[in-house]
Amino acid sequence: RSGPALRKQGKVLIDGSREPRLVLDCSAVEKSSSVGLSLLLAYMRDAQATGKACEVRGMPDDMREIAEVYDLDEVLAS
Repeated sequence: RSGPALRKQGKVLIDGSREPRLVLDCSAVEKSSSVGLSLLLAYMRDAQATGKACEVRGMPDDMREIAEVYDLDEVLAS
């Protein structure tokens, strides 16, 4: 799947959710890149814009390493 398609799909799901707290479960992600990290950050912004709390779980090691390089590990801490 492409980044833009996943971005749109995630936004639709976040906007349509009635839950006050969302969990982004990345445990099934086997490999990621900066695109995946960018998607997570966008989803977190979308959740915040709708007044929902958001938590990231199960982030793969390669994504966590990229987050650390950009000092985003605390933003994405779960």
